[in-house]
Formats: sequence, C-alpha cells, structure tokens
Amino acid sequence: MKILTLLFSSRKMKKAYHLQNCTTCQRILKDLEWDNETQEIRSEKITPSQLEKMANLAGSYEALFSRRAIKYKTMGLKNKSLSESDYKQLILEEDTFLKRPVFIVEDEIFIGNSKSVIETLKQKLRD
Repeated sequence: MKILTLLFSSRKMKKAYHLQNCTTCQRILKDLEWDNETQEIRSEKITPSQLEKMANLAGSYEALFSRRAIKYKTMGLKNKSLSESDYKQLILEEDTFLKRPVFIVEDEIFIGNSKSVIETLKQKLRD
C-alpha cells in the first residue's frame, strides 16, 4: 500500500478547466499539446471543493472571476460591490464567470488566457 501511495503522490497533478465552445480555450489546449486531465465546465460543473482549491491556490475567488463575461454587465454587477462569497456563488451558479482556461499544475494555478500566463505555464510544463 505504501508503494502505491508513493507512486500516486509522485505523479504531477495536471488539470485544465475549460469550455468546449470557447475557441480561445481550444486554441490554448491545442498549442500546449495538453494531454492531461481536462474538465469541460459546462457539462461537468465545478464543485464547491474544486473551486475552493482553486481559490486557495489563487489567493481569492475574485482572482478567478471574469469581468469580461456578458452577464457581468447585463446583471448590473459592474455597479455593485462584490464580496468573496459573492464571487464564489456567481462562479458556481454560472460557468461563464470563471476566468478561463484554468490550469492546475502540481500546486500552482494559471488563470486566464493572457500571453504572460500562458508563457509562464509553458515554462512550468517544460520543467
């Protein structure tokens, strides 16, 4: 049993959270030649425990929240002061509020599609 536990814990955890119909997510996954675990967040909703893990790695729920989502404006959220629990609840209720894609590699998180984030992720994957 110890050997199996040791083998499992030595594997580097790599997972991507994305939307299947998001061309940016698909382009990035293809560019990275990502052959690790993925979770399509519309068909397999993010669980509260998964989101909590992401927030712990990111430092906040706000860091995971996308203000570019159309619903952000249509719901009038731009004019509201949101708390961490608001960000958490909104992401759990509506997948479009998660800044995408999200990659977890070992115990690091890479959020969004900016060039700097993707370049840092590429470097991490080369290590």
